[in-house]
Amino acid sequence: MSATPTGYWGPSTSTVDWCETNYQHFFHIGELFNSASSLVLVLVGVLGVVLHWRVLERRFLLAFGLLALVGVGSTAFHTTLRREHQMLDELPMLYLAIVIVYILLEDRPQRRFGRWFPWLLFGHAVLVTYLTAFTRGALQFFLFQVSFASLEFFALGRTYVLQRRSPDGSTKRLFQLGIASYALAIILWVSDIQFCPTLNETLPAHGIPNPQFHAWWHVLVAFGFNALLLVIAKERLRTLGKSSHLGRLFGVVPRVSLTPPGA
Repeated sequence: MSATPTGYWGPSTSTVDWCETNYQHFFHIGELFNSASSLVLVLVGVLGVVLHWRVLERRFLLAFGLLALVGVGSTAFHTTLRREHQMLDELPMLYLAIVIVYILLEDRPQRRFGRWFPWLLFGHAVLVTYLTAFTRGALQFFLFQVSFASLEFFALGRTYVLQRRSPDGSTKRLFQLGIASYALAIILWVSDIQFCPTLNETLPAHGIPNPQFHAWWHVLVAFGFNALLLVIAKERLRTLGKSSHLGRLFGVVPRVSLTPPGA
C-alpha cells in the first residue's frame, strides 16, 4: 500500500489504494501515472466506436463506449482517490463485462434466448451494483473482484472456444496477441498489490524507480480487450454471413472492416 499524503482532493476515501505514491508529482493529481494511463482506455474505446460505426452492431458500439466510460471513471478515481469516483470506474467495468457476456451468448443470427435473457442480465447488473456500491472496506474490494472476475473469465473462456472454431488464421493470431496482453496485464495487476513494499520502497532505495505496474495494466488491458472484442466481432460478422477482414489503423490499432462484394 502506498503512502497516503493529503492533496487537493483531501484524504483518500476509496476502498483500495494502488502502489503509486499519492500526490508525489502534483498537488491536484493523486496518482499521476495511473491517471494518465487510464486515458488509453478512453482512446481505445472512442476509436472502437469511430472505426466500427458502420461495420458492427450496436451491441459492439455499446461495448466500446463503455470501455471509454471505464477510462473516464478510472482517470477520475486515480486523480482523486475518492470513493464516489471509484464507483465511476468499477460499475462501468461490471456493466461492460455483462454486455460482453450478452454478446457471446446471444450469438446466432436470430434471437437465441427469450426476451427474459436481457432482463436476467439486468437483474444481475442490479445485484452487482448493490454489492459494489453499498459495501465497505475489504469486503467491498472482495465482492467487486469476485463479481467482475466471474464474468471476465467466463468471457475469456467463451472467446477461446470461439476462436478455436474459426477457420480464419488472422482471427487466431489476433486472439493470441490479445490473450497474451491480457494475461500479462493480470500478472502486473497482481504484482502491484503483492509486491508493493518492494516496488515502492526497496527499488527506489537502490535508485530504481517504481515500474508502475498498475499503469501498465491499463495500457495492456486496453490493447488486449480491443483485440479480443474484435475477435468476437469478426466471428459475429461471419455468423451473419458478412465477409470481413482484419486490418490496422496506422499499422498499429487493430480494426475490422467489411470486405466489398466481389473483392
